[in-house]
Amino acid sequence: MNKLLGFFDLHQGEEKKESVLQNVIENISFRGSNAWILACAIVVASVGLNVNSTAVIIGAMLISPLMGPILGAGFALGTFDFPLLKKSLKNLLIATVISLVVSFFYFLLSPFKEAQSELLARTSPNIYDVIIAFFGGTVGVIAITRVNKGNPIPGVAIATALMPPLCTAGYGLAIGNLTYFAGAIFLYLINCVFICLATFTIVKYLRYPKVHYLDKKKEKRISQSITFITIALIVPSIYFAYNLHQERKYNNQVRQFVQSELSDKGYTVVYQKLQFNSRPRKLELAFLSKKLSDKEIQHLEDAMAGFGINNTELLIRQDTVDLQSSIMSEIDRRSVAMNEKDVTIRALSNKIAQYELATPELDRDIGVLFPQITSYSIGRQQYYADRDSIVNNIGFIYAATDSLVNSDARKLRLWLSNHFPGDSVLVIRR
Repeated sequence: MNKLLGFFDLHQGEEKKESVLQNVIENISFRGSNAWILACAIVVASVGLNVNSTAVIIGAMLISPLMGPILGAGFALGTFDFPLLKKSLKNLLIATVISLVVSFFYFLLSPFKEAQSELLARTSPNIYDVIIAFFGGTVGVIAITRVNKGNPIPGVAIATALMPPLCTAGYGLAIGNLTYFAGAIFLYLINCVFICLATFTIVKYLRYPKVHYLDKKKEKRISQSITFITIALIVPSIYFAYNLHQERKYNNQVRQFVQSELSDKGYTVVYQKLQFNSRPRKLELAFLSKKLSDKEIQHLEDAMAGFGINNTELLIRQDTVDLQSSIMSEIDRRSVAMNEKDVTIRALSNKIAQYELATPELDRDIGVLFPQITSYSIGRQQYYADRDSIVNNIGFIYAATDSLVNSDARKLRLWLSNHFPGDSVLVIRR
């Protein structure tokens, strides 16, 4: 048993306590070079968040000196060194103010104000951030107490992520969004407090000598204060984690509903927007060409309950002037990688909205000639093949109950070519 416990003995490979404390104290102050490094790191992190670049954000985290005063505060609490605690908290406050001011002015001057995913990820902290901060901080303080520091420190800087929440808070101030500011500052406080708590725990375990010896009452009061702060941060984090779980569960239910009741039945959903936090919740859907009747919409509303989708208003967007532009905007926002056919359908559908053709003769004959076709959209698009040559395309996008055999597909193309002589006909099945 003792041999097994020896594998986890932190006293093995431990640096001299005096050297560790000296190193911690030297990294607390934010004067001279540390202040410049911090300001530059804040600018780099702000740019990374602004352009949604994970690599740039990681780089900023690696050069940030923010860990210094937080570790100092943890060591000060563990050794009851109150002058060191005061100095650490003072420098942490200075670093925080510098970071907020620099990021605020950056985002105020930046022409790009849209909230990217990397920014939004720092506005809703939860219990997982608490776990990351505590165990990341534990790794960090263990590493600095070793003779051979190894390479955990860069990983700790990335995992605990002190810099991005501060920049996000500055962004919230710059655009006047106090919700973003409050969420980001709360995440920053979680990281600071639980890194400090992890440091305090390891310092106590390694039995660093106390600078001041306090009576039992004062020690108990300090322990109670630490416990209170810990609980005050953990309870809201658990609540936010519960909300996150509920939102993901709800999104999964909506996904199953759309797949089962629409996609599997041949309806092409090209626009989907879910407002989870509204009261009631709202689910907006739209289709490329399909128009739903009131009876069909009522059927969908009834079916939602079977998927556990309650307290939700279903909005089917159709017959509106700006529907096509909204659909294309949503596709542009969501698409990451699209194959050639998807790009063609999107381009044609966008053009159809502007150049849609009135085809009463086609409407009359198509049901007789091609009964498999249930709905279609047709329009003319025009583009330059080269500098002096203009090409007209007739785009025909259709939905069918069964795939057209080769002979029917060829007949459909010839039939359309006869109706639109001189134009190039492009036929695509949804």
